[in-house]
Amino acid sequence: MTGLDAKFLYSDTPTAHMHTVKVAVSDVSAIDGGFSYDTLVEVLRQLLVQLPPFRRRVVPVPFGLGHPVWIEDPEFDLERHVGRRELARPGSIRQLASEVAEFAGRPLARDRPLWELVVVEGLAGGRIAVVVKIHHAVADGTAAVALLRNVVRSATVEPSPEAVTDPWHPEPVPTPRRLLASAAHDHVVRLQGLPHLVAQSVQRIGASERRRRSFDTKPPLPLHHVPRTSFNVSLTAERTFAMTDLPMTELKAIRRAVGTTLNDVYLSVCAGALRHYLADRGELPARQLVASVPISTDPDAARVSGNRVDNLYVGIGTDIADPLRRLLHIRDGTAASKEVRGLLGTDFLEQRAEVVPPQIYRSVVRLWSRSHLADRVHPPLNVVLSNVAGPAERISFGPVTLDSLYSVGPILEGIGLNITAWSYEGALGVSVLACPVSVPDPWQIIDALHASFDELRDAVGQTGGVAEAAQPPQPPSSADASLR
Repeated sequence: MTGLDAKFLYSDTPTAHMHTVKVAVSDVSAIDGGFSYDTLVEVLRQLLVQLPPFRRRVVPVPFGLGHPVWIEDPEFDLERHVGRRELARPGSIRQLASEVAEFAGRPLARDRPLWELVVVEGLAGGRIAVVVKIHHAVADGTAAVALLRNVVRSATVEPSPEAVTDPWHPEPVPTPRRLLASAAHDHVVRLQGLPHLVAQSVQRIGASERRRRSFDTKPPLPLHHVPRTSFNVSLTAERTFAMTDLPMTELKAIRRAVGTTLNDVYLSVCAGALRHYLADRGELPARQLVASVPISTDPDAARVSGNRVDNLYVGIGTDIADPLRRLLHIRDGTAASKEVRGLLGTDFLEQRAEVVPPQIYRSVVRLWSRSHLADRVHPPLNVVLSNVAGPAERISFGPVTLDSLYSVGPILEGIGLNITAWSYEGALGVSVLACPVSVPDPWQIIDALHASFDELRDAVGQTGGVAEAAQPPQPPSSADASLR
């Protein structure tokens, strides 16, 4: 396991669960004879050949003396990963969201592959929802999209004899001696490269900081000038969840009119929503909120596992009342943050995750959680805002049509709000994940998202674009593909 993948495992605590949640709402009303849960499980069993990470489990190194390893689980049992729920008919989207919140609040068991699926039946309109939890150590957003593409491809293409061959080979659990020997070899390799890594880091950090200071509006740094909000608290194990759709056509029209990326528009809508939400509660800080914006560092769309991610730190202009000026502020700030982060290198986070001793990282995370320091110290960031390019085409499996698709990443101690968007067909599916102590009613943020979108759309429509604005930044590189 890479250090970056392992870091997500080490970040698990009883109140911070490092899994992502996917929700697919499908119309099953056209199925002859009605929907069958048993048939769905059997189809999933056949599709496992296209989901190799779903049969790998984690084996820790004794005493935490090295990063864990993946093995093909010799005791894999699909029945341990799937379940079903039924809503009181006709089930509403809010009822579904409550089920998702309860599902998201339970950690994944470590004695099996790190995923779980539940089928929620009884939605109005003859629909069901398939809700999946996948640990972040297994796959990031880019890899999750590739897994979905594999499933769609296998369901729509006539399989050849070679395609149906199952390459899975259960592996024996490595002995403690073998695990320790492998970890020792890895440590030797890392130590040999440590002097170069330190020198390279000093050089890159210096260049990045000099460039950051050169901007009139300097990209924010974690812990610096980050206001405290009600999102920035210690967590409980419980979760709150809500979801909605924003129209992709109109979001793209705003992007073209103003000269930004789609991600800039998305961040601006989120910023306006958070401004509305906090102002309504009498909590809007004078300083702008700072968001962590995950980005992909790997342009390989075929990768189906692992993490190749980094983060931008972006001031999202919640102190700016005018929605158009806020969008321009975010556009310029995001471009500056990309440039500053680019000087560190796309492998900056991965290289450092490799050399941090597991015991130290785990101990710090657990102390941070148990001490409830997040309630007393300055927050490193305010919110996580993520945007992933999902399937552009409508997905059907025979008579079953996927109507909506949502996904959301984890929340963290002190950063108790994650708003994640996955595009699907003509919509941007937006999910809000929080905790009862950070956001008791996430539907208030959903309402604020729509109000913010309406404000921005109207502002852009009234001005016909921004003729007086500065030239838009250069298009993002392949390393920033998730920002679109």
